[in-house]
Amino acid sequence: MRLHEKLSNVYEILNEHFGELNWWPGETPFEVAVGAILTQNTNWKNVEIAISRLKAADLLDPLRLYAADDNIVADLIRPSGYYNVKTKRLKAFLLFLQESFEGRMERMFEEEPWALRRKLLDVSGIGEETADSILLYSVGKPVFVVDAYTRRILERHNIITPAWSYKEIQSLFMDNLPRDASLYNQYHALLVNTGKYFCRREPLCSGCPLDGLKPA
Repeated sequence: MRLHEKLSNVYEILNEHFGELNWWPGETPFEVAVGAILTQNTNWKNVEIAISRLKAADLLDPLRLYAADDNIVADLIRPSGYYNVKTKRLKAFLLFLQESFEGRMERMFEEEPWALRRKLLDVSGIGEETADSILLYSVGKPVFVVDAYTRRILERHNIITPAWSYKEIQSLFMDNLPRDASLYNQYHALLVNTGKYFCRREPLCSGCPLDGLKPA
């Protein structure tokens, strides 16, 4: 089976099992970007709590959050873990947003995706997965997000090996599927759900929608 067919087959199986997932949750592009930074090294439930606390303090706004005292921000996002480090990362992103886009996420929509990606990767604390999450889920650019779940699922089905780099895995999807943001959005969400509920560190293959999928 060719790679295009293999990846399409995985998508169809997971899509039938989970249905439309409408990921990433967030009321505004800025909220999604904040969530992408806060979710580093923690689970989404903790991020939801942190974002709710920022909302309650009326700080989920680029200008107000940038102007807020670091100690106040750190206390509000404490549930997300590594709160002092994440405060610095948020402030670095906010400075970038102010200097490059006048503090407006909407200005980022006009950027060419790979040029914007390079700029995001220059921001302290933003790596490939976070940058691509912002690009795809916040800005709506057709850039595939690769995470630990994606790597684990592909390795266990012999589609990739542990030696594959982030870029190689990303290219696997982008070279063999249409360049479509909504498709990448749903596909990544499906892989995340599969990783959370079935393809864990200790796999629960029984009941997994991909259990019958033959290795590549």
